[in-house]
Amino acid sequence: MFRGIRPLLRGSTYTGALFAYCGALASLPLLPLAALPALAWPSAPVGARFALTALIWSVLIGLTGLARPTRRVLVACARRMLKVPLPDPVQRSADAPGEGPASAPGTGTDRWRTPLWLLSQVALGWTGAQLGVLLFAAGLLLPGSWAGAEAGVSLRGWTLRAEGGWQSWAAALCCLLLASVSCLAVTCALRWLAPRLLGPSSAERLARAAERERVLAERNRLAHELHDSIGHTLTAATIQAAVAGEVLGADPVAARAALRSIEESTRAALEDLDYVLGMLREERVGAAPPRTLDDLPGLFDRLRHTGAVVEAELSGDFTRVRGTLSRAAYRILQEGLTNALRHGAGGPVRVTVSAAPDAVSLGVVNRCGPGARPGTGRFPTSGHGLPGLAERVRLLNGEFEAGRDGPEHWRLSVRLPLRLPA
Repeated sequence: MFRGIRPLLRGSTYTGALFAYCGALASLPLLPLAALPALAWPSAPVGARFALTALIWSVLIGLTGLARPTRRVLVACARRMLKVPLPDPVQRSADAPGEGPASAPGTGTDRWRTPLWLLSQVALGWTGAQLGVLLFAAGLLLPGSWAGAEAGVSLRGWTLRAEGGWQSWAAALCCLLLASVSCLAVTCALRWLAPRLLGPSSAERLARAAERERVLAERNRLAHELHDSIGHTLTAATIQAAVAGEVLGADPVAARAALRSIEESTRAALEDLDYVLGMLREERVGAAPPRTLDDLPGLFDRLRHTGAVVEAELSGDFTRVRGTLSRAAYRILQEGLTNALRHGAGGPVRVTVSAAPDAVSLGVVNRCGPGARPGTGRFPTSGHGLPGLAERVRLLNGEFEAGRDGPEHWRLSVRLPLRLPA
């Protein structure tokens, strides 16, 4: 039981009570407006006019809570004065106008939580303020019966009255303690209500989780793009620089071609890097430079400038493979060729791309030598290449295979469906 009460006692008791009293005072400007119907009905009983005024006053307070800025202000004040860890309200994204009510916090039944909080805050504020002022005044006036004050309790004909002397001082002390307890009770009630009425609703938690999942998926995609683009460029540029250094004196034309290829590949990698960094900084950037299956000839030419022998076999109608699928297929082949350069044992690299009516098949086969293992070769590697490819293919509902093909070859085989299952 004490574990459940302990969180309610954290923070300042008096700032929490002050928060409730401020809410009560903020409702005062609405009281004259709420009293107008009662004043226009002078023949009604006093109780009926009082009830009508209270009802209209409550409605006006509740309507104030329907405004979105009101909830944001209340959450900020509750965090500061009640010391309750409340997250900022989730706002419906303006970029997603087609989202339904379930994913739009602040609609449906959830929108009435803020008015209910305001009504609770005002009710607790007025109750606590009146009770606290009354008890505090009694605590000041009872000692010595100042101003003729006296304290008494009556129950079923039994009466207990505090006479002068120590009894009046004891009664005054009890009143002051009760005034402090009333402040504590108001604070504890607000701290208990805050997570339930100002905290995230089920729809807001779902929206927050969906947003976090979207951000993580986007960052994961950007990590794949960065790994594929920069890793391939650095591998190819390193080999091309070595080739240019070896043939610079004997074959200046080949050296210039290798240097030109380095320039082209690094420029493309810089475009990809600028895009990824802009996305990570949450800046508004343009569309990512498109790299699709139509760009495969340029990729093969840059590899040939490194001295690699690329035997490409392209078949089928590539017009069926467009958009995200075409870009993913390009990146998969780029990573497969990068691995062939890093870990291959020389010899030709066979690349097959076949576009069928229902799927596109990709294949990369290179020599790896007997006893070679993935991740071994001329270049250091992080070991993220094949797992990243497998994850990318899985997200596209494709089929992925990578492993030895005979005693001296390594095969990468991928099949991507043109249509995702319904």
